[in-house]
Amino acid sequence: INAEYMGIQFHIGDMVTSLQKTQLTAGGQEVLLYTTAMGGVGVLVPLQTRDDADFFQLLEMHMRQEHPPLCGREHLSYRSYYFPCKDVVDGDFCELFTTLPYSKQAAIAKELDRQPEDLCKRLEDMRNKIM
Repeated sequence: INAEYMGIQFHIGDMVTSLQKTQLTAGGQEVLLYTTAMGGVGVLVPLQTRDDADFFQLLEMHMRQEHPPLCGREHLSYRSYYFPCKDVVDGDFCELFTTLPYSKQAAIAKELDRQPEDLCKRLEDMRNKIM
């Protein structure tokens, strides 16, 4: 890896064994599909607009505050285990928004000047872009 260019940095939590640029559906958005030594499968999805990037970064930030870690290990510390997390939003973590109680969803949505349903719709739209 070229040390001068380190585009993104994100701790997956396992050793990546394969990485493939592909489309998961015909005519769908291209993604980087990866598999891990422990059998995990994941995708890295490029966000198409600055608005998407800002939205998901803000949602992830609010989720860190509203969804405390189960084991006491802070989310950002885990994702930055080897290198500081850079230019990546944890989509799995953002997806946990729908599991929060409605009162917390409403509080986060209010901070983002939206309704909880709008946030759920935006998450669903992103998921549907790739699947």
